[in-house]
Amino acid sequence: MFDWLVVGAGFAGSVLAERLAASRGDRVLVIDKRDHIGGNAYDHLDDAGVMIHRYGPHIFHTNSEAVFAHLSRFTAWRPYEHRVLAEVVSPTTGETVQVPMPINLDTINRLYGLDLTEDQLESWFAERAEQVDQVRSSEDVVVGKVGRELYELFFRGYTRKQWALDPSELDKSVTARVPTRTNRDDRYFTDRFQAMPRDGYTAMFSRMLDHPNITVRTGMEFAEARRRFSFRRVIWTGPVDEYFGHRHGRLPYRSLRFRHETLDHEKALPTGTVNHPAEATPYTRVSEYKYLTGQVHPKTSVTYEFPAAEGDPYYPIPRPENQALYKKYEALADAERDTWFVGRLATYRYYNMDQVVGQALATFERIQKVVPPMAVNDEVAAGRVAAGD
Repeated sequence: MFDWLVVGAGFAGSVLAERLAASRGDRVLVIDKRDHIGGNAYDHLDDAGVMIHRYGPHIFHTNSEAVFAHLSRFTAWRPYEHRVLAEVVSPTTGETVQVPMPINLDTINRLYGLDLTEDQLESWFAERAEQVDQVRSSEDVVVGKVGRELYELFFRGYTRKQWALDPSELDKSVTARVPTRTNRDDRYFTDRFQAMPRDGYTAMFSRMLDHPNITVRTGMEFAEARRRFSFRRVIWTGPVDEYFGHRHGRLPYRSLRFRHETLDHEKALPTGTVNHPAEATPYTRVSEYKYLTGQVHPKTSVTYEFPAAEGDPYYPIPRPENQALYKKYEALADAERDTWFVGRLATYRYYNMDQVVGQALATFERIQKVVPPMAVNDEVAAGRVAAGD
């Protein structure tokens, strides 16, 4: 008998499981249909002994001191600022070059053989930007800032591969996530806190779930847990349409396929990730983990990412008709008693890791207000006393 069944051992489920067990004394069963904890952030040593991320690189960054402080209870950190290069063809020389992404001052100067200053780059962008009366799509965002040529070079092919849709068909939020800079800042993120768990994500999750009130079962589906265990309430972090048996139809997602390779030399890439925007290249990016982890090893491992239509759900597709479908499921979720829907899949939104942690902590505070803390053992004991046992 458990107070809570937590479905999913990623960030949302693990953060809530720990809070429910440690702060309330509740008994919590955490399940995951995969054979491991940590969700998509799961990392492990490959056959060569190199630490890799099974589901592609996960770089932690946040501006939230509260989120960073909470996770710091379960891990020490290795400072790390992620840098990305994009491999494109120079419009001036026709040569293949690797330049900083997001686009910054160095990107433009290298591509065009210029020596612009920050102020001059502002004007340079303005001269090339297209007039967009109302920004609706991802294409509008980019061409309205930097013009058609850079849009074609950096964004159109990458987006078409990632989403199987043209940027003109996607919500403006997709490309709005990638800034354009006029300075030389080549960091991919500019958050206040940028670091990697010193011992890896899986070790952090293991410490988070290491509590006497928490039971973890991996390789277990929700249906099996319902057959085998009793519980009073549910934390659901899986796809919201799956919970309701796809009653209104399936919510569309994009998936990923990964090709992991180990190489017989210490380094393979010039930086942590190299993007490949060209539509003719089947993968979107290649990442090398030793930049992220700081591991010293005579070999190195890299991962190629291939967008896919089928597979595990990774990215909700931001289109109006999909949001309309989600609203139907949101109404069902709001009406559900004793089930809390948390995380990217459960709320059909793209969240960074820190945003999921913040959402989970906020959900716990709401639970504290509306669910009286009564441990299941106390409830069972009260029933036995009443029965004269």
